Amino acid sequence: MKTQEILNKINEFDIILASKSPRRQQLLTEIGLKFRVVNHLDMDEVYPSVLKREEIPLYLAKAKASFYESFLERNTLLITADTIVWLENEVIGKPVDVEDAIRMLTRLSGNMHEVFTGVCLKSPSSEKSFFASSKVYFRKISEEEIRYYVDRYKPFDKAGAYGVQEWIGYVGVEKIEGSYYNVMGLPVQKLYCELINMIQ
Repeated sequence: MKTQEILNKINEFDIILASKSPRRQQLLTEIGLKFRVVNHLDMDEVYPSVLKREEIPLYLAKAKASFYESFLERNTLLITADTIVWLENEVIGKPVDVEDAIRMLTRLSGNMHEVFTGVCLKSPSSEKSFFASSKVYFRKISEEEIRYYVDRYKPFDKAGAYGVQEWIGYVGVEKIEGSYYNVMGLPVQKLYCELINMIQ
């Protein structure tokens, strides 16, 4: 099947992205998907404390899919996702204020952390979930650089208090092992392959 035929077949679904993330919306658009966004329902992102690493975003992606399942109709495909930053055996979540963001970035500075994204694809007849992981290496970033970034980019909606596609990613990230787009919030290569599997 040719690429355009594949995209046409995928786009026969009424694709719903249940996410407030503009990065996820951008990435889906860039791979040629037609979709609508549903993000007006607020779900408490809580999970069992026994979960670790990729188990957490997988659990939350599935929970979001269940939360939004009332939108499922005959030809609907619901896409949900969750991304976490994992450092020294704990989750680094979204910062609550400026000082919290500075504290998080200070911890990430000079260290390697992992980014895990869980994705769930849900239709009326099936459900498929998967995850991707990436290792991100930050150089030692100065306090002044951290404050400059937080003051100008206000990364309060981002896990780990940073967006890899923003200034801090350009000047602070030494290397990434794994998917760059996973660090942005959606492993689109894996997602595309899973969508192909669904239509074959």
